[in-house]
Amino acid sequence: MAKAAPLEKYRNIGIIAHIDAGKTTTTERILFYTGVIHKMGTVDEGNTTTDWMPQEKERGITITAANTTCFWKDCKINIIDTPGHVDFTVEVERSLKVLDGAVVVLCGCSGVQPQTETVWRQADRYHVPRIAFINKMDRMGANFDRVIGEMHERLGANAVAIQMPVGAEDSFRAIIDVINEKQITYSDAEGVDLVRSQVPEEFKEQAKTYRHQLIERLAEVDDQMMEIFLGEREPAIPEIMAAIRRAVLANKFVPVLCGSSLRNKGVQMVLDAVTDFLPSPLDVPPIKGINPQNKNNEPAERPASAEAPFSALVFKIMSDPYVGKLFFTRIYSGKLNSGTQAYNSTKKLKEKISKVVVMHANKQEIVDSASAGEIVALVGLKESKTGDTLCDEANPIVIESMRLPEPVVSMAIEPKSKADQDKMGLILKKFLDEDPSLKVKYDHETAETIISGMGELHLEIIIDRMKRENNLETNIGRPQVAYKETICNRVSGVVGKFISQTGGRGQYGHVVIDVEPAEEKGKGVVFVNKIKGGSIPREFIKPCEEGVITASQNGILAGYPVTDLTVTLIDGSYHEVDSSELAFKLAAKYALHDALRMGKSKFMEPIMDIEIVTPDDYWGQVIGDLNTRRAKMISTGQRGKLKTARLEVPLAEMFNYVNALRSLSQGRATFSMEPAFYADVPNHIAEKIIGMKTETAQKK
Repeated sequence: MAKAAPLEKYRNIGIIAHIDAGKTTTTERILFYTGVIHKMGTVDEGNTTTDWMPQEKERGITITAANTTCFWKDCKINIIDTPGHVDFTVEVERSLKVLDGAVVVLCGCSGVQPQTETVWRQADRYHVPRIAFINKMDRMGANFDRVIGEMHERLGANAVAIQMPVGAEDSFRAIIDVINEKQITYSDAEGVDLVRSQVPEEFKEQAKTYRHQLIERLAEVDDQMMEIFLGEREPAIPEIMAAIRRAVLANKFVPVLCGSSLRNKGVQMVLDAVTDFLPSPLDVPPIKGINPQNKNNEPAERPASAEAPFSALVFKIMSDPYVGKLFFTRIYSGKLNSGTQAYNSTKKLKEKISKVVVMHANKQEIVDSASAGEIVALVGLKESKTGDTLCDEANPIVIESMRLPEPVVSMAIEPKSKADQDKMGLILKKFLDEDPSLKVKYDHETAETIISGMGELHLEIIIDRMKRENNLETNIGRPQVAYKETICNRVSGVVGKFISQTGGRGQYGHVVIDVEPAEEKGKGVVFVNKIKGGSIPREFIKPCEEGVITASQNGILAGYPVTDLTVTLIDGSYHEVDSSELAFKLAAKYALHDALRMGKSKFMEPIMDIEIVTPDDYWGQVIGDLNTRRAKMISTGQRGKLKTARLEVPLAEMFNYVNALRSLSQGRATFSMEPAFYADVPNHIAEKIIGMKTETAQKK
């Protein structure tokens, strides 16, 4: 049964990292040491608590963020174990939106990897305080100081060791607590019995150096520690602990711990650091939003208090075979009882909450109520979606939703049996509710259903789940890149007209627009209204904008979406009788397509940031192969006996790269990849894309 705890004793944390850094193993050890489970599972054996999906067990990766609750000392800790694979980055994004703190897990030998940088930036965006755990200190090539150096260089983090390892690789045997100046060893294989002893003579000098560095770095970011430092007084242990907590809460300091989760070393100290340094809901600023009752969208906020009006954010939806949909919700203020109603201020409707449950991975524990600071799942909601706000109707607030990434890969999908067409539509709707990074559209030109996602693996998992969970067999087309179109040159005074006279009332719409490349990339199509003097009545402005947006969904080169341009409505005319919303919508649509022709529309393609780690013997073959894939080298490095390279490569060249790299390096090289930006497509490749699109349409 879930125990209650005062709000200052709550810790809502996420375990975030690059793929294969050891997040799930660390979470498993946390659950063991806090008494939630009584036998530790491993990722290799596929029996961990938080990786419960069949696809996770088979692949040994985390796909969906799993929520669980445990107690350590007198604190209640809500943990979300997040995926590390870039294809499931939306899971990290929405988890960080609702968490108060995070444990960043880094591999002792691989250090800061591309996805580490991604999750770090995501945590920066939501101002989430962090502690770092350098895991796998027992692995070949582990180097504690090098990883801290990479955190400074590549993450810009003020990362400082509060522990140091005794030995590394095969000789890693103990951890020195720099703050308390004690050595920690274990008297049993499961790592339950910690033995604290004096620091051995041979490590005393090194431990003192780490401690001095810790105090010096704290003095740079904490005024009270600065006074102690300038006064040349040795700070007491409680003063150091308090200073670390203040600096972590202010996001100015990252304490670094070390250990090996798989070998059961160092995890209890991570739990100590979570309770000592990471924030409670009371330590983070009140949640901000807007007041929907006010036309000017005045800001509103809610303090973390059970007495304040109720407010909560739905951050994830999951389908359960027994209870239907589970709506994962972070409660920011007030209290919620099961069997009551809540107001969805995003959709402006009431929702009935039939049950409130506390989640332990895929198991549920029903509770009567939940209050500020808690992360729970709600059952019974009908219309709510990811990112919606639930609140008290008398005191409405709309909390800012999370940022969702754009899909980069598409594929055509159809059921093997035509009779399953409707079934596929219902299943895809369920997946769309669960996963906001998945997109589905119907291509009328080719009569295909297109699903788009964050990568090959993302779409592969969707197809696999359709088969296993819903018994739906599908045929799929090969993955396609999500190209985009944009304009090269500014064009002014482009006229769009839609005039139709067919007897009786006609249609009349006339617009004049300027179109130019957007200054800020990634904003899509921005519509600006500069109509003066009523040349187009106000009621027709919105249809003009709708026409522009509709036209931007299919470009003129090969029907790919148009992005990164600003469309300014500058003039037009109307007819007292014949003008209609439809006429202006079509006029604006024709105007944008003409503007794209006049301004020379061009293709853009997603570029991936990839990191290669390979033994020296295969360096030439691996880099040579990447050069044939239009790769651009950014940097190279050495990691022990391995060579590393950071490159930018078009996604179109990277399909099935995992198999190519295996054969080039006899399975010894590894790579990781994440979306970086969109760039121009070379002319000879653009011609191929147009040819392929035309050929597909003709076949259909």
